[in-house]
This record gives sequence, structure tokens and C-alpha cells, in this order.
Amino acid sequence: MIPEPMQRALGLARNASHCVSPNPMVGAVVVAADGSVAGEGVSQPAPEWTHAEVVALRQAGEKARGGTIYVTLEPCAHAGKTPPCSDAIIGAGVAEVHYAVRDADAQVDGRGHEALEKAGIRAVAVEGEEKEEARRINEAFFKHRMTGLPFVVAKFATSLDGKIAAASGDSRWVSGAEAREWAHGLRTRIDAILVGSSTVLVDDPLLTARPGGEEAERQPLRVIADTRGRTPPMAQALTGDAGTLVATGPDSPPAWRASIEGSGAEVLTLPLAGDHLDVRALLEELGKRDIVTLLVEGGGLILGAFFDAGLVDKVQAIIAPLIVGAADAPPAVAGEGAYRMADALRLRELTVERLGEDLLVTGYPQSEETE
Repeated sequence: MIPEPMQRALGLARNASHCVSPNPMVGAVVVAADGSVAGEGVSQPAPEWTHAEVVALRQAGEKARGGTIYVTLEPCAHAGKTPPCSDAIIGAGVAEVHYAVRDADAQVDGRGHEALEKAGIRAVAVEGEEKEEARRINEAFFKHRMTGLPFVVAKFATSLDGKIAAASGDSRWVSGAEAREWAHGLRTRIDAILVGSSTVLVDDPLLTARPGGEEAERQPLRVIADTRGRTPPMAQALTGDAGTLVATGPDSPPAWRASIEGSGAEVLTLPLAGDHLDVRALLEELGKRDIVTLLVEGGGLILGAFFDAGLVDKVQAIIAPLIVGAADAPPAVAGEGAYRMADALRLRELTVERLGEDLLVTGYPQSEETE
């Protein structure tokens, strides 16, 4: 049974209305010595970057002295954008710290626990449900800190027969209004959104976050995978204030590269893997740029490349009540795929929810560790 203050801390982190990437989303609750809740907080976005522990301690004031703080992640013990949380906890006179999961960042990873104990504060790393929940809330953060790679979410909208467009290429709209609004909300919580050049040519998307029809204050980096140099310099994804990165192969025309750079986008040259961009090399580059979560939205070829390379961490598929038919209508996922049904990728930890008339299926690719 998760203690009530830890449940509250997990809820604060899970339901926060903002994004703090590349930092983790953390919740904290201060319980005074008399057992009453004295303060609570959640990680704050730029420009403050205030950590959850500090927000909760400020709210608690003197009531924190001799009390207990429940926090979803091990308090940091190094100075980054803000001073160490362990120093704030020690200075507040807290008697105990209960945290749900150890921080995977190499600058922390046990050092926060050690600093607290050296100061005479009882530090408790909890186990069980709260640990798993805390890891899930910050699944992208843990992946990035442990591997240097972004957490890859494959997201697509498909008909019941697995098509993302009609035979003509027309794809407006596979999903309904509720699903599209959900997708725009998702874009506000990720760091980068990636599509292939075919999607740019066919759909000419903006690739921005527009919940409620309004441009969000925080926009993801727009990434276009364009091996040969086909993206038009006037494409909508190259306009506006949101940043755009066009990843291309070594054989794309120099004049085209110059035209893309002239539009204000950055051009990144990467090696090939067969006939297409090396998507692992692209991930490595994005990881170095503190891209913690990458949303791959299609089309089928680029999604297939990520699935074939085993680089998808999470799938979010919107299934619309449509039958497209047509053998040449584009599928949601192309690529090499599975030769036998026994080799098909299976998802685990499935959830299904309604988005208007559509279904949102979320799951995690089965890995050797979970078999």
C-alpha cells in the first residue's frame, strides 16, 4: 500500500500541466512533525526550473523542521540550473526523506541519498508500486540518462485495416476531432517530432503543438528525415518560430541544402544505413542535444525504419472506424517487417481508451527482458 503522501507526490508529478524536459517531472509533499501536510510542489519549467522539493519546502516554511518529505525521485546533490535540493532539505531541518526511485543521472545516482545521511537525515529509498510508478512517469528521462538516446514514441492514426491514407494519398482526416486534439496536447509534452520527407510532400504539415487551435508556448523541435533532399524550401514545417532540423544523407544536392538553410532550418548530414538515413545515428545526435522524448509520426517508411531497428520504446496508435481497402493504399508501418507471424512485434502493458469515435491503443514493444 502506497503511503498517502507518496500517492499525492506521484499524482502531482503525473498530472502536471507543464513540461520540464530535459529535467524529470517530480512531485514532493512535506508532512510536518504533527502529521499534517505542510507543503507540496511539482517541478517548475523554464525560466525558474525550481525543483519540486524546493517548492514544497518554501510552502511549508518552519513546519518542515522535524518533518518528513516524500518525493518521487532521489533529491539531487549537485548544482545545475538550480542549487542542490539536498542542501535545501538539510537547511530546512527535515528529519526524514522518503523517495520513490533512485536518480539515473550520473551526477546524482545515490549521491543525494549519501548527502542526506551524512547530514543526519534518515533517507529511505522505497520499493514496490511507488518505485515502478515513479519510473513510468519519467520513463523518457530514465531512458535518456541511461543510454544517451531519446525515448521514442511511435504515434500514428490508422483505419481498421491498417491504412494511413486512401489510394490517392489523401489522409485528411483518418482520425476524428477528439483524437487530433489529444495529439496536439501530446506535442506540448515532447521535445521533438519527426516525420519523413514523403509526409512533408503529401501533407505539408506544420508539425506544431496547437491545443485548442492555439499555438502552444512551448513547441517541439521539428525534425524531417530527408535522405535525398526532397523537402521544398517553402514547406510549412520550415516556417514559424518553432525550430526545424532537416536530417539528410551525404548525397543530397548542395544547392538544396543551401535553400533549406536559407529558410532558417538547420541541415544535418548523417550516414546511410542501406538506402536510407541511419536512424540510430539520428537518435544519437538528438540525444546529445538533450532531446529526451522523440515523437515519430510517420509516414510508414520512417516508422518501419524505427521498428526494424528496434528503436521504438512506446506505441500510441489511434484506430479509426474506417475501412479503406485498396492494395496500394499506404500502410501505417512499412519497412522490412516480420516474415512470419511468430516474428511480429507484440506489445505489452496495453491500455485502450476512447477518443470520440476512435480508439487509442498504447503499449510497449515486447523486449527480451520482458519475455
